[in-house]
Amino acid sequence: MVDLAELQNRYGSELTASTFRDNHRLVVPCEKIYEVLSGLKQDFGFDQLIDITAVDYLEYPDAEHRFGVVYLLLSVSTGERLIVKTFVDLPKPELPTIYSLWKGANWMEREVYDMFGIVFSGHPDLRRILLPDEFASFPLRKDYPLQGRGERHNFPVITRAES
Repeated sequence: MVDLAELQNRYGSELTASTFRDNHRLVVPCEKIYEVLSGLKQDFGFDQLIDITAVDYLEYPDAEHRFGVVYLLLSVSTGERLIVKTFVDLPKPELPTIYSLWKGANWMEREVYDMFGIVFSGHPDLRRILLPDEFASFPLRKDYPLQGRGERHNFPVITRAES
C-alpha cells in the first residue's frame, strides 16, 4: 500500500487519504495532479490507468467543489489499486492532460470532456467522442435537463435501411 506520509513529504501536506474496505483513495489538489500521477507511475509502480471519470457535485450537501475527477490506477505487479481524486470548478473546469503518462488516457479524457465539459489542457485531440460536434451541452452535468434541451430534434433521422 502507498504510504501517505511519503507522498505528503514529496508533494505536500494537502494530500489526504482514506480507505474503505479494500479501496484506497487519495485526494490531490488540482494544481499537483500531474506531478502526483507521474510519481505514482514512475516511483510507486502504478503502471496501468484503468479509467478516468467525473462526478458533478452540484446539489450534494456540503460539497465544496462543483466537479470531482477520478483516476483509477493499478499496479500490475502487485495488483494494488488506487483511486486518485481531484476537484475543479466553474467557470473554467480544467486539468492538465495525462496523455503523456498513459496513452490510454486519450479517449478517457475525451469522454469526460464530452459528458462534463472538463477541459484537459495539452491534450493532442480534445474533441467530442460520443456526441456530435454540433451538440452544445454536457449531458452528465446535474444542471442538464432530464428531457434534454431539444437537441435531438435538430439531428436528421436515420432509418435502419440507411444505417
